[in-house]
Amino acid sequence: MKIDRVSLTLFAWDGIPPTRYHAAAKLESGSSALGLLTLGTDAGVVGHAFLGSATHTAANDGPGLIRFLKPLLLGRDPLDREAINAKLWPFSRIVSVRAIGAVDVALWDLAGKVAGQPIHRLLGTSRHSIPAYASSAMLEGAQAYTAEAVMFRDKGWAAYKIHPPQDPATDIRVCEAVRRAVGDDFPLMLDSTWAYDFPAALRVGRAIEKLGFLWYEDPLHDQDITNYVKLRQKLDIPIMATEYPATGLESYAPWIMLQATDYLRGDVAVKGGITTLLKTAHLAEAFRMNYEIHHGGNSLNNVANLHVACAIRNTTYFEVLLPDGAHKYGLSEDIQVGRDGLVHAPTGPGLGAAIDFALIEAKTIAVLE
Repeated sequence: MKIDRVSLTLFAWDGIPPTRYHAAAKLESGSSALGLLTLGTDAGVVGHAFLGSATHTAANDGPGLIRFLKPLLLGRDPLDREAINAKLWPFSRIVSVRAIGAVDVALWDLAGKVAGQPIHRLLGTSRHSIPAYASSAMLEGAQAYTAEAVMFRDKGWAAYKIHPPQDPATDIRVCEAVRRAVGDDFPLMLDSTWAYDFPAALRVGRAIEKLGFLWYEDPLHDQDITNYVKLRQKLDIPIMATEYPATGLESYAPWIMLQATDYLRGDVAVKGGITTLLKTAHLAEAFRMNYEIHHGGNSLNNVANLHVACAIRNTTYFEVLLPDGAHKYGLSEDIQVGRDGLVHAPTGPGLGAAIDFALIEAKTIAVLE
């Protein structure tokens, strides 16, 4: 079996709601483009992945994928994933890691279809469902956060994570208000999205430690390993870093060796696919560390993330980033959280996702080949 076709169909994503997770960046355009990556074979089996998100249009990353990665794929056996992966990564200097991730996801989708099994079966199923948590956008005032947290608690979701306004004093007040509103037993997390210097990070960390928050995510600059080491030495609450920058397996080594974080983090888009996530989760497991999977940026990436989450032992929750309208698009049936707060492992072969091909055809902008 050989890969004989590589194409990327760019399709329009309109009506995206204004969204902000960081004080310096607000999504207001209302539109983006996703790419449906198709890997065809001479055996008739096809693998798919989505490229892009509401904030990262596939129109930027797609041409590089076709120009530089397509020649590495044509004529190859798609089941030689590890060999192909080794060929792809040197090109991370000239194409995006997101493009590498899309290729890797499509290869795993194809492999699952060949085997007639969902991807998590190929990886080694650890569970068939996982608790989901609601991950807020940046909201206007403590009352908005408390109302949202209570709503998801009452819906049966497993936890709630705050993306705060990013002023330390305000952030502490928001966390205090949410804790009062949901009670002491409902799990809460804080993701400060790299907003603080060391003194502010320590101040906020000590406050949410007293409030019983589950983890403290990305308080410092994403590569400030030195201050992460200091912060971890002064706090008892678990710290989670390594979500960014967009890099592969090797980037995690200094964080582990310097003991700069308690948990590792990543997703198929910013870390280069299912292959990297699985390797990193197993690396974390060797050091008795959790690997908490980040939201994938688009619907099919989230399905890929879910397969990995159901195949590893050392992850706790499935992240659902809010609002849905900024992250869910292109599937006729998307991932749903049940009244029990769980999302369930896909059962169909490969990704097992219901791609909305009619929508994609109606919204097609261009086909890159």
